[in-house]
Amino acid sequence: MVSAAIMGYGTVGAGVFKVLTMNREVITGRVGEEIRVKYVLDLREFPGDPVMEVLTHDFNDILNDPEVKIVVETMGGLRPSYEFTRKALLAGKSVCTSNKELVAEHGVELREIAKEKNVNYLFEASCGGGIPIIHVLDSALTADEIDGVAGILNGTTNYILTQMMDEGQEFADALKDAQDLGYAERHPEADIEGWDACRKIAILSSLAYGKHISYKNVYTEGITNIDAVDMSYAKALKMKIRLLAASGRTEEGVWAMVAPMLVDRDNMLYHVNGVLNAVSVHGNAVGDTLFYGSGAGSLPTASAVAGDVISAARHLSRTLASDWKAEEMELMPLDDVRHAFFVRFAGTEEEAKAAFGEITPVCLPSLSGEFGFVTGVMTEKAFEEAASEKVIKRIRIA
Repeated sequence: MVSAAIMGYGTVGAGVFKVLTMNREVITGRVGEEIRVKYVLDLREFPGDPVMEVLTHDFNDILNDPEVKIVVETMGGLRPSYEFTRKALLAGKSVCTSNKELVAEHGVELREIAKEKNVNYLFEASCGGGIPIIHVLDSALTADEIDGVAGILNGTTNYILTQMMDEGQEFADALKDAQDLGYAERHPEADIEGWDACRKIAILSSLAYGKHISYKNVYTEGITNIDAVDMSYAKALKMKIRLLAASGRTEEGVWAMVAPMLVDRDNMLYHVNGVLNAVSVHGNAVGDTLFYGSGAGSLPTASAVAGDVISAARHLSRTLASDWKAEEMELMPLDDVRHAFFVRFAGTEEEAKAAFGEITPVCLPSLSGEFGFVTGVMTEKAFEEAASEKVIKRIRIA
């Protein structure tokens, strides 16, 4: 029997407890022995809940119990999750987490501790909820040289943009609906400003390219500036606007960014709607791949965490190999990243051509005082140098 503990009995923690309980027989068959949840740590009481039989309010009960070999961290945030995780790893216990903030901030250090102690720090659920993208990058595609990762990694923003596109809602109304439905927090800045997706693409890119990429160095732009006129232009272009978290490896170096981008029908991410998430990975051997599913929610996320628990149980006292090195990767300057751009412009077509060269105009008959156009592929710096006060807005094209 392998004893485990869960720290945090919120949405995800309760889901992990449920998955490990309701699928006990299946999990036992796959591991070769039973995984028993011996403790659940939370400050609250849960009268009538089966968790009361294993509930503790003291982290030291978990830390000092030699039978506990695996700890699940689903508290979220950095405090006290970092301290508890670090102590658990130093005590020779594997840790499985859904906490992307902690992985992005301290993942390198925690993985190094796990390696020193011959245990594992696993975080499948930190990016994409129930989508098994971490395993793909860390194991399944290790024979490939990955040269591109792009994803819809935040269900809240994808729901908002889908409602704006399909239902004609304004941003504020779509956000309110998302909050009413439980898809968005009361304070949704981490989602709508792109910070959540930023942490996730930093983690995925570190795995894809083999060196640590700090989320603090990833250019990040949210969706609060997207409006109904942008959506009308997108429809005219037969495209959709999505908040993409993307990175790529080029001859000039590696880049990473989070920003609203236009995607066309040939892009697999065009077809990902509502609160669903998807990650596209391009490898030099496998080509284009897409991993698609529920990016949040109690059971989908818990399923990914429980999968890590099974991996940890199968590899007690042995650290799983990984290509994510502690050495920090220097990203190429944003100025050198290349895209085509969609531009809303308050001048004439001749003025636009004089500034940007060959363009493809996009006009909305119902709109006066501006028109839209698509540029050729150019660097961010070249765009900024060509832009003037007549540029109303620009949206990158994926």
